[in-house]
Amino acid sequence: MSTDAPTRGATVFDPARPYALAASVTLRPEPFGALVYDYATRRLSFLKTPLLVAVVRELADQPDVTAALAAAEVPPAEYTRYLGALAGLAEAATIVPRPTDRPANRIER
Repeated sequence: MSTDAPTRGATVFDPARPYALAASVTLRPEPFGALVYDYATRRLSFLKTPLLVAVVRELADQPDVTAALAAAEVPPAEYTRYLGALAGLAEAATIVPRPTDRPANRIER
């Protein structure tokens, strides 16, 4: 049987793409990082460092994952480790790819 519906974690994580926190996911800041709750799956997970939380928050405002790492001030020597963590978040559909062709903001008159 074939289905056209996308499955969670079906896309391959690509650091050259823009990502954002999934619409069904919320973060609750904690001293260790954050609690992550997905209202769609009712899944609770954790971001284990405040710096990872900063990276996840930066994703929505940056053109790609590498730019989000830089904006969150992740040391370049740690990029591989953070890319692995972000790949896991993408696999769990905690973060999702954003469209690369955002329309320009236009003022309607």
